[in-house]
Amino acid sequence: MLNKELISATIPTLNLKDSVYQALELMAEFHVMQLAVVGEDKYLGLVSEDHLMNIDENLLLQAIEPHFSRVAVRAQSHFVEAVQSVNDHNLSIIPVVEPENIFAGVITAADLLKQLGKTTGASEPGGIIVLEMEQRNFSFSEISKLVETNDAQVTQLNTYWDSTTGSFFVTVKINKFEISDILATFQRYEYQVKYYFGEELYENELRSNYDHLMNYLSI
Repeated sequence: MLNKELISATIPTLNLKDSVYQALELMAEFHVMQLAVVGEDKYLGLVSEDHLMNIDENLLLQAIEPHFSRVAVRAQSHFVEAVQSVNDHNLSIIPVVEPENIFAGVITAADLLKQLGKTTGASEPGGIIVLEMEQRNFSFSEISKLVETNDAQVTQLNTYWDSTTGSFFVTVKINKFEISDILATFQRYEYQVKYYFGEELYENELRSNYDHLMNYLSI
């Protein structure tokens, strides 16, 4: 999905003649920590609550224009660019611009999170397995094949490199909750399972059998 397709229709903008007080009031009303400043359809910059709280509330925004943040994303870019900018700059909204810095609107961090959830399959039912491995050993085709041997399919796969620890993680979303057979397959092929989330049918059956045995012995 492109950035322009996620633009919010409800978040207001500011202009240079607005005061610091007006900007803070709008931020409080719309529950955001930043607002875009626009003039003659051009994006002029972003003002933040943290900055405005420390200056005279009667000042007009034009007086602090040199201190505006210029962060923005392109309308025609993939929304992941907006996710990255929001994370990098700790934003509640991200401005979207067309060529020649024409202001297109803003995307809220909440809307980005919802779209990211859809894209990663977080809202779809199924189990999750997180593998830790050497990056050079990563093979999507092999992981997919091992899952498919257990009558399941990979619905989403994401990788993450942790530069602080030098670890490479692969998160696999699977289209069923019962994952004990898949876990056993990964372990048989010497994959290191870091975490997993789902139902373990074999453990449940073992517990059920144990309970039945205890009930029998108590008769």
